[in-house]
Amino acid sequence: MSALLEKPQIIAHVQKSLNYTVFDCRWIPCSAKFVCLGNFARGTGVLQIYEIQHGDAQLVKEIEKPKPIKCGTFGATSLQQRHLATGDFGGNLHVWNLEAPEVPVYSVKAHKEIVNCIDGVGGLGIGGGAPEIVTGSRDGTVKVWDPRQKDTPVANMEPAEGESKRDCWTVAFGHAFNDQDRCVCAGYDNGDVKLFDLRNMSVRWEKNIKNGVCSVEFDRKDISMNKLVATSLEGKFQVFDMRTQHPTKGFASVSEKAHKSTVWQVRHLPQNRDIFMTAGGAGSLYLWKYEYPAKRSEKDGDGVDRGVAGTLNLLQNVNLSTQPIASLDWSPDKQGLCVCSSFDQSVRVLIVTKLNRV
Repeated sequence: MSALLEKPQIIAHVQKSLNYTVFDCRWIPCSAKFVCLGNFARGTGVLQIYEIQHGDAQLVKEIEKPKPIKCGTFGATSLQQRHLATGDFGGNLHVWNLEAPEVPVYSVKAHKEIVNCIDGVGGLGIGGGAPEIVTGSRDGTVKVWDPRQKDTPVANMEPAEGESKRDCWTVAFGHAFNDQDRCVCAGYDNGDVKLFDLRNMSVRWEKNIKNGVCSVEFDRKDISMNKLVATSLEGKFQVFDMRTQHPTKGFASVSEKAHKSTVWQVRHLPQNRDIFMTAGGAGSLYLWKYEYPAKRSEKDGDGVDRGVAGTLNLLQNVNLSTQPIASLDWSPDKQGLCVCSSFDQSVRVLIVTKLNRV
């Protein structure tokens, strides 16, 4: 019994039922507030701000917008401004000042179709270089935006003439360890994972993981690439060791099957990059720890370095809902505090204990 209690526990602290479909939720940095994004049944978008008070989540503000809002990020804003960037069903990218959210501070028609995913870097003191936002869409393109530059993207990764357009489901920044280097990883519905090098404007690596890629995330955005997790349909996810790239074999990886359903999300713990949570299609959360191998690279038969994958250790799992948990976000300020939303039209604030002991 004592061994069970030594493990981290996942405790549902607050559960809030909502009157709309919620697609994404994010902690507002340096606060006890989080924001929920989604759409009402009448087809309009909604942005709600909640604050944790006395063990409950109080609604602070609700704003209705013309188009349903699919995704959001604070990754490209300063800690002083805390502007939220969102992507909506109309293909628009908006940046909102949450203190005065009636009119966006930046707005661009980013894509022809729905913006599925968004990420930011260069803000919040995370990642060197300019603040940038990346969006991925059903129109098959991945675009990088600088909120200081109107109307045109800084980079546009799209299929070549004649190639079929694949639905881009997930994007993530990484490798932003100085002012010049930066990478974007994108996952597509056909199982493609592509790594774009923004410094050289080239595809640095690509791999097909056989199932539609639901979520990709680097363990840290602001270090030289270390690990990348890609989750997919049918309960599979892979962890790639990004330190050593072999000319033909690419990056070493370890794969795991969990959740018995689609793995919708992966989120690394901000305070410990080797711990991450995956969120599943049957309403379950799994907490993992990556264990490094004794040697992270070895020479192959030709004397070329190739990576060695580590192992995964399941720390805890919990079932919260019968519906998919579509979004999850760790609090950057308080270790073990996280918020997640699911398609049962509810948002939950969770506390994960004993993370400092694993």
